[in-house]
Amino acid sequence: MIVIATIKEVAKEAGVSVATVSRVLNNKGYVNEDTRKRVMSSIEKLNYKPNAVARSLFKKKSKMIGLIVPDIKNPFFPELARAVEDVTNSEGYTLILCNSDDDFHKEQKYLDALKQKYVDGFIVVTSTLKAEHVEDHNIPLVALDRSIHPEIPAVYSNNYTGAKQATQYLLELGCRQIAHIRGPHHINNAEERYKGFTDVTKDQGLYDPKLVINGGYSIEKTIGVTSELLKKSPEIDGIFAGNDMMAIGVLKAAERLGLKVPEDLKIIGFDGIALCKTTSPEITTMAQPIYEMGTTAARMLLDFIEKKEVINTKQVFQVQLVERQSTRVSLKR
Repeated sequence: MIVIATIKEVAKEAGVSVATVSRVLNNKGYVNEDTRKRVMSSIEKLNYKPNAVARSLFKKKSKMIGLIVPDIKNPFFPELARAVEDVTNSEGYTLILCNSDDDFHKEQKYLDALKQKYVDGFIVVTSTLKAEHVEDHNIPLVALDRSIHPEIPAVYSNNYTGAKQATQYLLELGCRQIAHIRGPHHINNAEERYKGFTDVTKDQGLYDPKLVINGGYSIEKTIGVTSELLKKSPEIDGIFAGNDMMAIGVLKAAERLGLKVPEDLKIIGFDGIALCKTTSPEITTMAQPIYEMGTTAARMLLDFIEKKEVINTKQVFQVQLVERQSTRVSLKR
């Protein structure tokens, strides 16, 4: 049976009061050096571990950070979470990862539950929460991947410009019947990517609303809707998918229909997740600097928690074209 030492036992072992042990643990108040060494020796001897819950109740701090993401099955979000964890862990914080399924009520539940546990701050990837939903919590918060409100600190990429670059790239490759598999209408980064695609194709006189369909940021849904689209419009020679998961769905749909990629159909995604390097053919993408975005959001939040001055509360990153086999026949396969 494991016996857990108490602060009273530490005090008894060291021959001091509980209050003195508490001052040593919290590094608050005067304790002479000999007494401090005696208390630390007793702590080590008894293998005493301070009660984190009790300390958080006393200090109203927990050294915990909440990270809420909408879909843990999408590799983009675990890659973001890894970056956030690397920073928070290095600073002595524990990261609590919450999967919300892009559900407003789950997100509210997580915010309320973690606030009761005195979590020190939140990083939130959300398309449902509005400014009024988070302001009342009065806890440092940073939005990641998508903005909540102009006045709320946020870290995200330039989705509109990236989408324009993706569409222009397909045009440069000779595509003239370009379709767009867009993300959900309520997600602002999906809207920005749609606008980027639309502006380029309209400018070239190539926009056709029938060639824009919603893949729901889902592989399975994208396979179904893309298969139907390609059957109805076999002239399509290029597809810009609004994220990499949907680009994988497009690739699977093309494979089922016997289309060769990139010979018959060129595909480009958006995000830059590592999974796109494992498909056959490998998928071209507009890569977000995922790790840098995650670490930037984490450092910004820690600065808020530690009440440091944050000059730039809006960090917007550029995306980069990563060319692979799904768009270039000449690339080695």
